[in-house]
Amino acid sequence: MTESLLAFNDWVNGIVWGPPFMILLIGTGLYLTIRLGFFQFTHFLFAWRRTFGTLFRKGGTREPGAISPFQAVSSAMAATIGVGNIAGVATAIALGGPGAVFWMWMVALVGMATKLGEATLGVKYRHTDEQGRISGGVFWYIEKGLGKNWKWLGMLYAFFAGLAAFGIGNMVQANTMSDALSTGFNIPAWLTGLVALLLVAAVTLGGIRRIAITAERIVPAMALIYVVGAVGVLVSFYDQIPAAFGLIFEHAFTPMGAVGGFAGATMAEAIRYGIARGIFSNEAGLGSASIVYAQARNKPMGQGLWGMWEVFIDTIVVCTMTALVILVTGVFATGETGGTLTSNAFNTGLPGLGGYIVILAIVLFSYSTMLTWNFYGEKSWEYLFGPKVVLPYRVLFLIFLFIGAVGGLETVWSIADTLNGLMAAPNLIALLLLAGVLAREKAKYLADLKVESKQRDDEPG
Repeated sequence: MTESLLAFNDWVNGIVWGPPFMILLIGTGLYLTIRLGFFQFTHFLFAWRRTFGTLFRKGGTREPGAISPFQAVSSAMAATIGVGNIAGVATAIALGGPGAVFWMWMVALVGMATKLGEATLGVKYRHTDEQGRISGGVFWYIEKGLGKNWKWLGMLYAFFAGLAAFGIGNMVQANTMSDALSTGFNIPAWLTGLVALLLVAAVTLGGIRRIAITAERIVPAMALIYVVGAVGVLVSFYDQIPAAFGLIFEHAFTPMGAVGGFAGATMAEAIRYGIARGIFSNEAGLGSASIVYAQARNKPMGQGLWGMWEVFIDTIVVCTMTALVILVTGVFATGETGGTLTSNAFNTGLPGLGGYIVILAIVLFSYSTMLTWNFYGEKSWEYLFGPKVVLPYRVLFLIFLFIGAVGGLETVWSIADTLNGLMAAPNLIALLLLAGVLAREKAKYLADLKVESKQRDDEPG
């Protein structure tokens, strides 16, 4: 029975991640990039000044919402900066070769426009119920932006997103965490699963505000620790960095033969695994982050700028750090994969310390990811079944967390990939159809800023 289900999943996975879907995914990002006037490139520093550059200014936005813009992006990054940055990058290189990293970059660069669109639409079309509770996400911008005739597409997305939360945001995270702790400290998988279950429950049962507060504290610290560790390795192997980039660019367009324990990879495999793991890491195209961005006290395009930077930090910065550490230390040819490969790379670069950095990062990354994805899943099914489903969903999420901790890694990753593709399709269709709305939001946002700037200049000094 299990073998039949896995065979069926492999068949669906082959369709979901086939050429048509990849064209739709990359094509949507390219189309939005063009419709928005290459905004993520022309307004790169502008977006920084309007997001992270505002953190130390006094005052705040008067827009409605449940959490601050920074808490929203911290919660979103809690979901994206996860095992995809550690195990996902390693798996992409192990299966697709160094060239897979190039395709991760490509999906991220166009994904910046995609995530900008998701965050913008999430805020613009968010819904407030009779009790004043805010909901938002792909299903709401499909229903409100495209009209009631498209509600079936929003419902389809909500169904798949609720299921995907058990994979990408739950079982994969718990499985990678338990594997790391078992390898590093011989901690039984069941014990890791039980402790993780209790810690996730302690936060998620308090709702989005508790999740946001926790993410706001954990995310910056965990990202800094990991990046500093990676920089330490790269400093030790600085002379190998040019060669590492050479491997990435060369094998993005040419196959790579077998080397040591590395079985070799075709160009098609580099593209497939690079795109798949890139999406797994930054989630641009999945639409999931729109659910938490909709909670932000911000204007639609204003929150979109945070979404743009989220993708850049996640993939161009953190994932690249992981990839370079793996390549400069030469461990990618050992035949290992996942978190073990990354851990070996850090241990090679920082003997004794490197492995512990990776284990700490995996634990923190996985934990924070599970917090936000629980919220994504419950909001998706709340859209379908109403508020009464929230508590049962949280309980079910915890049960699957434990199952993931003691399950097989390869099986969990395969199912997660399939669910990611299924939930992405409705979102990509909606983004294409609402591209005109995004273009108008961009124009309005920039025009309003000019008016505000002129008014400040006209004020008596």
